[in-house]
This record gives sequence, C-alpha cells and structure tokens, in this order.
Amino acid sequence: MSQPARNVAANASEGDASPQPGNKPVEKLRIGNVTANIWNNPSEKGDFYSVTFERSYKGEGDAWKSSHSYRRDDLLELAKAADKAHDRILELRQKSRA
Repeated sequence: MSQPARNVAANASEGDASPQPGNKPVEKLRIGNVTANIWNNPSEKGDFYSVTFERSYKGEGDAWKSSHSYRRDDLLELAKAADKAHDRILELRQKSRA
C-alpha cells in the first residue's frame, strides 16, 4: 500500500461507509454473540462514522468463526448492538466538536 491507511481513509467520500484496509475500529461493542465495530472515516468535511456488525460462533473443532448473517435469535442482540453503537457515535461526534 503506497499511502498510509489513514490517508486512504481521508480520501474516502462520506458515501463510502466501508472501512479502509489497515484501519482498526475505534471501538468494538459486544452484545452476546454480536459485535458492532465502529469505524472513524475522516474526510475533508470532517470525521464521520460507520458501523459493521458480525456474529461470532464456534465452528468445527470449537474454532471461533464469524458471520455477517443473523438468525432469528440473534436479531435482538443485533438491534441492541446497533442502538449502543448509535449512542457511542453521538458521544464521539460531540467530543470531536468540543
């Protein structure tokens, strides 16, 4: 990669909510088996945040794996993770404006 990941992220438009390679989430929130990863995406217009979700489960041989698909019983945890991520992003935006 010729540019540092932060510079690549700085060139991302606000419509591009996907995390950039090499970046780490600014925060991970876990509810049960669902994790919400909060990403900071700096741009010329200021920082904005996006969230990705994943579900952890044990596969063959008790190895932990992750999925981006959710079963019926995961949906409440997904909703709670989304709610907590929303609250946390509001806090992060407020801190950056202070």
